[in-house]
Amino acid sequence: MDIWSTERRGKARKEAGDDPNAAQHAEGDERAAQQHDYDRLLFSPPVRRLANKTQVFPLEKNDAVRTRLTHSHEVANLARSIGDRILRATPEWQERALEMRPMLQAIGLGHDLGNPPFGHEGEKAIGSWFRANPDKFNSPDGSVPEHLRPEFTDFEGNAQTLRVITKLQVSKGGFGLDLTAGTLAALMKYPTSCDARNKSSQATKKFGYFECDFDVVKWIRGCTGLEPGQRHPLTWVMEAADDIAYSSLDIEDAIKKRILSPEDVLAEIDDEGSAALRETADQLKARFAFDRSGRSVEEVREIKASYFRTIAIDHMIEHAVTSFSQAFETIKEGNHSKELLDGCGLCVLLKKVAYSYAFDSRGVRRLEASGSVAIRDIMNFLWAAISDRERPEKLDSRRLTATAAFGWTLFSDNYKQNAIRNHYKDRDGNDLPMRYKELRLLTDMMSGMTDGYLMDLHHSLREAGHFRA
Repeated sequence: MDIWSTERRGKARKEAGDDPNAAQHAEGDERAAQQHDYDRLLFSPPVRRLANKTQVFPLEKNDAVRTRLTHSHEVANLARSIGDRILRATPEWQERALEMRPMLQAIGLGHDLGNPPFGHEGEKAIGSWFRANPDKFNSPDGSVPEHLRPEFTDFEGNAQTLRVITKLQVSKGGFGLDLTAGTLAALMKYPTSCDARNKSSQATKKFGYFECDFDVVKWIRGCTGLEPGQRHPLTWVMEAADDIAYSSLDIEDAIKKRILSPEDVLAEIDDEGSAALRETADQLKARFAFDRSGRSVEEVREIKASYFRTIAIDHMIEHAVTSFSQAFETIKEGNHSKELLDGCGLCVLLKKVAYSYAFDSRGVRRLEASGSVAIRDIMNFLWAAISDRERPEKLDSRRLTATAAFGWTLFSDNYKQNAIRNHYKDRDGNDLPMRYKELRLLTDMMSGMTDGYLMDLHHSLREAGHFRA
């Protein structure tokens, strides 16, 4: 057992010469197994779909403003940068550099693949639909167990990420992208089930996998030696990179959209008063005092925004690296409980600024509200497409109405085939009821949509009279 395990679930097929990714293992290919993981992610459809998913500003037409795809690439870069500094400060891991760098890039790139349209607001909207429709959990043929219902009422994009990568992405071998056990372990931000959440630890405050995917989790733990609730050490780095990205780069987007000015951000930092933040404010003041002669107002604004980004990121990376080095033993042993940016005043302040001026702005809230309505309406429509069928025990049996038949055609074929072909089992190996499978298919479809597809589909269904305007 090894946290850097390069085992793949498709290993038996590879040894038999039936490798679904054989083209990536050509003779002379000397890439590390973790580099293969990154490359598989990079070229995958779920990553490409992130280009049309929200980071902060939904359906943004300014192509200089970040999407979830650009955010994910930046998290990958920041994770690698933090990792490089950790390698210099941690002699014990220096021999792992060839594995660690691409693994950090892979988990940074893949960390948001399960996010539904409109991000966290989309998660809330999906959960709200289930809370408003508790009857959907019940069926004469078998109801969803009570302890698993939070998988739906508290829908979690992190758990969907593992599902997308390991089961929903089409491959000949049927193992999704078939990433290494070590990389999958590091991707599991919350290595616990919905009924074992514990808010006293950063690693277990949310859940990171669905019951029907426990077979994958069990395999990962068997390969890596990680216990339930224990994070892979690199997960802490990925989490810090994500926090650094959205606490600084989302503010840069707000500057690009003229919601904030660089001087506004400087004033927020300067007014906070702590010694560490005064040092950051002084650095910004010194950088902002460059010679402006011959430069337009827009150029000056752009230069100041880049100075803010550079200084803020460097400050937070240093905090994260120091935290990791100081807690190295507890992190390595799987007993750590606080995020690496805990106690970083700049991160706390920038998150507050980002929330107040970007996430909570009127334009963002208006579009998120429209997205929530669209999610509700489309979930109603697609549920009828799933449930209105001739034979309850056969998911692909004939639909009873023309509307349900049309709705069924909208489902992604790989999502349908996964549900039709596979027996969904619980942690003890028992079959989960058909109703669980039906609801999981619904969430697979909803989370797989991009923002633009969701809104276009809602508009077309509304125009066709399937729900009220």
